[in-house]
Amino acid sequence: MSKEKTPVTPAVRMLRREQVGFTDHFYEYVEHGGTPVSARELGVEEHTVVKTLVMEDERKNPLLVLMHGDREVSTKELARLLKVKTITP
Repeated sequence: MSKEKTPVTPAVRMLRREQVGFTDHFYEYVEHGGTPVSARELGVEEHTVVKTLVMEDERKNPLLVLMHGDREVSTKELARLLKVKTITP
């Protein structure tokens, strides 16, 4: 991917439409690199990276979890908090 060209995603379209300034930060994708690689490549603490986890309950209801990169989610505890039987990625 060229460093001069920003991929046009829905998020980029919205930022441009709303005239929100942003800066590209390109880096090579590393399979299973996760937030440690993102943090290292961006030059920030892993805690400042926000990851998006897509999950669902036993009825297939979708659930998005946004959390700090250095944290882990307990699906059992999350299910308990949401008063559902199970949560799965």
